[in-house]
Amino acid sequence: MGKGDIEAGIYQGGLYPSMIESPELRWGFIRKVYTIVSIQLLFTAGFASLFVFFPPARDFVRYNQFRIVVLIVAVIFTFIFLFALSKYYNKHPVNLILLGLYTLCMSVTVGFVCAFAKSMIVLEAALLTGVVVLCLTLYTFWGVKRGQDFSFLGPFLFASLMVLFTFGLIQMFFPLGPIGRMVYAGLGALLMCGFIVYDTCDLIKRYSYDDYVWAAIAIYGDVINLFIYILTFLNDL
Repeated sequence: MGKGDIEAGIYQGGLYPSMIESPELRWGFIRKVYTIVSIQLLFTAGFASLFVFFPPARDFVRYNQFRIVVLIVAVIFTFIFLFALSKYYNKHPVNLILLGLYTLCMSVTVGFVCAFAKSMIVLEAALLTGVVVLCLTLYTFWGVKRGQDFSFLGPFLFASLMVLFTFGLIQMFFPLGPIGRMVYAGLGALLMCGFIVYDTCDLIKRYSYDDYVWAAIAIYGDVINLFIYILTFLNDL
């Protein structure tokens, strides 16, 4: 505890004011989570690129009569694995196996979305997503370092998610055309930006060291959904 206040248990120069845990341990946890997220994103990018640059895979998604069945199965198993992870997220190595299967199902969904967009638009969406995630992450670390706590966003994000879900149902049964999709995608992208700040704050301050898989799921899900919303928006321009 070289720089720490041993009597008070408060570490000077920590990630946030009045930090009562070892900064080295928390940084190790953060690095572990971002390593897992990086592996997930690299796998998803590689898998989804098959549906963009490999014609047979792209044509299957666009024209095959069984494509809807494959997509529905992928979505259903995504929720099944997510539910299983909520029960076993801290049970090694089951949590990593379930995480890999969850990532695979999410990658299928991303691949299906990418198959209906031009390769240049997919690359633009990926670049924009990377820039936004990097900026929001750096901002959150900076804000938390200065004593800000973004946990207040929780109720607003939940309410906004319910509004977006309702908007999605309306769009499903009463299509509003390209403008409606762009508005929906724009609102979704803004919502995911809020979730990235909120979940990054939790990563810095609230997740326990055994919650690395659940923390990775949160960050990964935010990034993937942000990418999908940005891609949808750009594809309708």
